[in-house]
Amino acid sequence: MNDPNGELIRLIDQNHPGDGVFPTAIPRLHLMRSCRPTERIHALHEPAVCIVAQGRKRVMLGERIFDYDRSRFLVVSVDVPVAGQVIEATPREPYLCLRLDLDPALLASLFMDIGEAAGRERAPEAGLVLSPVTPDLLDAALRLLRLLETPQDAAVLAPLVEREILYRLACSDQAARLWQIAHGESRLQQVNRAIRRLQRDFEKPIAVAALAAEAGMSVSAFHQHFKTVTAMSPLQYQKQLRLQEARRLILSSALDAASAGHRVGYDSASQFSREYSRLFGAPPMRDAARLKTRPPEPAEV
Repeated sequence: MNDPNGELIRLIDQNHPGDGVFPTAIPRLHLMRSCRPTERIHALHEPAVCIVAQGRKRVMLGERIFDYDRSRFLVVSVDVPVAGQVIEATPREPYLCLRLDLDPALLASLFMDIGEAAGRERAPEAGLVLSPVTPDLLDAALRLLRLLETPQDAAVLAPLVEREILYRLACSDQAARLWQIAHGESRLQQVNRAIRRLQRDFEKPIAVAALAAEAGMSVSAFHQHFKTVTAMSPLQYQKQLRLQEARRLILSSALDAASAGHRVGYDSASQFSREYSRLFGAPPMRDAARLKTRPPEPAEV
């Protein structure tokens, strides 16, 4: 077709059941749609590449703001608590995006073939980054989406096209970041070991020294690398995990604020309410009442 982006819009829109985020028959491939701007949606974003076909999105990581549209794609290299918000969408021209989750094993296999020098180890970088969409990357993304229309071909061809997408990313300015996702002993993955510990034990008190030991770094090096990757300190990261889980419990399990706060590790109900209000813009029960009166938002960012 003469208009690759127009075809991308068509393929996402016709393979999407409605507004929200939905998995497809192709492993690791999700489609996103919204016919209107959304509120900020707080969630834990896993490693992925996101390519927008139409509309515009904003993702906030700590104090950093990332706006992206059809001209730039987003790469997420570690699990990070973010706030995502569709900022440009209408019923006539909805926000449309594809998300391909990044598999470390597939990346490791790719780097074995193209050579370690393509990535090379260096100090960890921010866990979120934007890069220009290239014609080669757009073409590979299109061919992956076309396979949704021919399921009989997808089982054989989708892994090949996914590998090509990863190759295009590895040939871009994202090579070092992908190399770090692929290698278990990279600095990024050392930080990621501490992130996994925080996710496992987010409701428990955890000393920074224990996290540094989990990562295999000195406390000072760990703190520096962790903040570079996540845009927050380890304790701020833990706080966001706690507050996101508390919000989920209040909405899905009808817990009161004090019970939810205690469940996620807060001893002080007043401290929990203050920190909840600071992140979500309203005290727990008022926030829950407001969310219940609004149209449903997508479950993911």
